Amino acid sequence: MRYLHTMVRVSDLDASLRFWCDHLGLEETHRMESEKGRFTLIYLAAPADKTRAQVERSPEVELTYNWDPEVYSGGRNFGHLAFKVEDIYAACQRLADGGVVINRPPRDGHMAFVRSPDGISIELLQEGERLAPAEPWASMPNTGEW
Repeated sequence: MRYLHTMVRVSDLDASLRFWCDHLGLEETHRMESEKGRFTLIYLAAPADKTRAQVERSPEVELTYNWDPEVYSGGRNFGHLAFKVEDIYAACQRLADGGVVINRPPRDGHMAFVRSPDGISIELLQEGERLAPAEPWASMPNTGEW
C-alpha cells in the first residue's frame, strides 16, 4: 500500500491556486477537466516531492473544483495537512505578505497554522531543529481557529 493524495473541494479555483501555489509554494503536477462530469481536478506537490516524483509518484494534494456552485463546510473537522518548510519564519512572512492570516504564529520557531480559502487547516513545521524565537512571531497572538 502507498499513500497517493488528499482531495479537498474548492469553491473558487483562482483563489485556491493563489493560496496553494503562489503563497504556500506547491506546484501543479497535472490537471484533468471533465465536461461531462462538470469538474476540474488539479494535482499539486511540494517542490521536493515533485522532484522525487520523477522516480516514484509522491503524495499530492488534489484540488477538486465542481463547476456547479456548492457550499462546503466542515474544514475544521477534516483535520489538517502538514508540510515541512526550510525556514518557518520566511514561509509565514511570504504567506502574510500574500494576505494569508497566520492563525497560529510560529512563536516556538517550530510550528504554525494557516487556513486555505476553503477553511482547510495547513500546519507548517520547521525542518530540522527549532529556530530561535523571533519577532514579530514570538509575541503574535493566535487568530481564529486552526
